[in-house]
Amino acid sequence: MAAIEISDLSKQFGSVTALQNLDLTVEEGEVFGFLGPNGAGKSTTIDILLNHVRPTAGSARVFGMDVQDESIPVRERTGVLPEGYGPLGRMTGHKHVEFALQAKRADGDPQAILDRVGIAGAADRRVEDYSKGMKQRLMLGMALAGDPDLLVLDEPTTGLDPNGARRMRQIVQAEAERDTTVFFSSHILEQVEAVCDRVGILNQGHLVAVDTIDGLRETAGATGQIRVAMASIPDGLIETVQKRDGVTSVAVEGTTLVVGCENAAKGAVVSDCYGAGIVEDVETSEASLEDLFVSYTGGEN
Repeated sequence: MAAIEISDLSKQFGSVTALQNLDLTVEEGEVFGFLGPNGAGKSTTIDILLNHVRPTAGSARVFGMDVQDESIPVRERTGVLPEGYGPLGRMTGHKHVEFALQAKRADGDPQAILDRVGIAGAADRRVEDYSKGMKQRLMLGMALAGDPDLLVLDEPTTGLDPNGARRMRQIVQAEAERDTTVFFSSHILEQVEAVCDRVGILNQGHLVAVDTIDGLRETAGATGQIRVAMASIPDGLIETVQKRDGVTSVAVEGTTLVVGCENAAKGAVVSDCYGAGIVEDVETSEASLEDLFVSYTGGEN
């Protein structure tokens, strides 16, 4: 059974189209990255999944349950870390997690959950005195309460320092190992690339790509890089490489040729270098997720 099934989903806010004919399936146990520029419709999609917003057309199901007709059982199986949340009140961190467990009618040890997210030492402090990063960790702990089958994480590393972001990644990976489905939206593309099995890219309400990161690279023909260290740069080599199909840039760093090119062109570039002189070392790198994001969205913010 799919964890999330979105079919022909559209949402209008007056004259503004937030989503248009969105189709998306996320499999059980998958860590799925959901990306897009500001205003692409990511938060609207999440709000529809949580039944905070009603779609104009189409449907959304979570574990086979319609999110409108069966919103309570959907929420009981779902943990949510929202992008924006209001004041968390005057209760302690321990009480907040305890409340989250009660709301899901689930058993669990609040102290163990707080320890898992790294704020066990602040369990008895009032949350209004927490730093932004501590509040973010607390919200993750509340999302984890009751061992949900689906985790929806909307910009989960907001306010976290590098240690907090690393702990977040470790928790996502641990949840994936126990077959939790994770729906992960973030502007920090390195975080997505580190943990996600597949990525969907939303742009202007349309899903423009869904694939593994390697699959996106292949489809987009996105530019990677190859660095060829040589004894010296022979005359004419730069011009030869520049003429290759798929080569987008050529630069020289000392006696190293740095070539931006599609994967399909890398072999020909290396062959050109070996044919022209003494090659001492070759390093290649793939297009980053940021490169792919720009390729699919046209560089919109």
